[in-house]
Amino acid sequence: MKAAVIGAGWAGLAASVALREAGAKVTVFEAGHTPGGRARRVFHTEFDAPLDNGQHLLSGAYKHTLALMRRVGRNPDALLMRRPLRLASLDGRFHLSAPRLPAPLHMAIAILRARGLSWVDRCATLRLMRGLKAMSWTPPRDWTVLHLLHYHGQSEALIRQLWEPLCLAALNTPMATASAALFARVLRDSLAGSREDSDMLLPCTDLSALWPDAAARQVTMRYGSTVRQIRPSPEGIDINQERFDAAVLAVPPTFAARLLDAPLREAGATGLLEALKAFDYLPIATLNLRLAEPWRLPEPMMMLREESARGHIGQWLFDRAQLAGDTKAGELAVVASAATGIADRNRQQVIEALIDQVAEQAARHPARLPSMPEVSAAELFIEKRATFAAVPGLTRPLNSTPWPTLALAGDWTDTGYPGVLEGAVRSGLQAARVLAPLAG
Repeated sequence: MKAAVIGAGWAGLAASVALREAGAKVTVFEAGHTPGGRARRVFHTEFDAPLDNGQHLLSGAYKHTLALMRRVGRNPDALLMRRPLRLASLDGRFHLSAPRLPAPLHMAIAILRARGLSWVDRCATLRLMRGLKAMSWTPPRDWTVLHLLHYHGQSEALIRQLWEPLCLAALNTPMATASAALFARVLRDSLAGSREDSDMLLPCTDLSALWPDAAARQVTMRYGSTVRQIRPSPEGIDINQERFDAAVLAVPPTFAARLLDAPLREAGATGLLEALKAFDYLPIATLNLRLAEPWRLPEPMMMLREESARGHIGQWLFDRAQLAGDTKAGELAVVASAATGIADRNRQQVIEALIDQVAEQAARHPARLPSMPEVSAAELFIEKRATFAAVPGLTRPLNSTPWPTLALAGDWTDTGYPGVLEGAVRSGLQAARVLAPLAG
């Protein structure tokens, strides 16, 4: 089978690996020049090592992603720093750490020992977990995360300290509009499974090197190749007037709608077309900092306390030098999820406010951290359409289409997950399964 994959993001490359393993000759069309899509390597002249267009965190529950890494010859144990769940604020006011004990005991002890939460809030956290389990981890489809938290009696202090940062990290959507069902799915898989499922997996290399580079080497890549026309039929599919037996369309839904507008209308599949057009998107901003001197954080990933009125909008801080094992450098990444309107602000002011946020909160740490060194280079990446808005009741397309020769892939398809890396990988693998009968 001669197969095409349009888009070399995590979903498209996952599909290409599965199709190649099924015996297909795979050609991947990618408008850019680096594999990985919205989780890829970028270069900057003032940074010695490659950066990422956005900092990402994986979970021990990402079974499909970890298995795919091994399938393409990449060792997760060497490329990912695996650590038990540990949430610690840079100012030292909050700390939650899961011991290496069997589940669910590890989470119960982590919550009961958490620093910065009152006993009332610790009990409320356990009550929420029990309540979700009683719901079979399936709250009503129209509930928001905020509705769910209030229903289970979570205090405003607890919401600000714990649940809001977790919601933004997992769904990139504010609690007041985020889907409780998707949030519950993330909590179920990461906190209610085995102890290893709750582990944090922090990339020690750039995101393209994690596995997309290896996947791309196994297929025919056409970088800098923009697909402008698709004509699917039951017998095959024409892409830019070149004939293929089958194809996976692994691009954002707005682009998919543009390419498939006429074919879907002709097929009478206007419902799918409308679903592709119904997505809204939210940005993620990542500020990369190179410091004049080495500066080690107590943890490779730490929480930041937000204060939007002062421009302190970062939620997470990563010690990139620590992750890379570089003891002679100081390099940080500050992440601001659901950073609506950040692109309209003065760029330099945004950078200065985020630097001030890190320096100020580090100075409050009870361990008396050394003062943050001078910043020698700063690069702010704003992924304007980082993820779809994970709102209640959103209709997400399946991987199948009206044509047996065409499948859809992307974290926006009906994976059961929000717009996370594991969802993208699962979607790509499922898209390949949709086309499997043609490969036989």
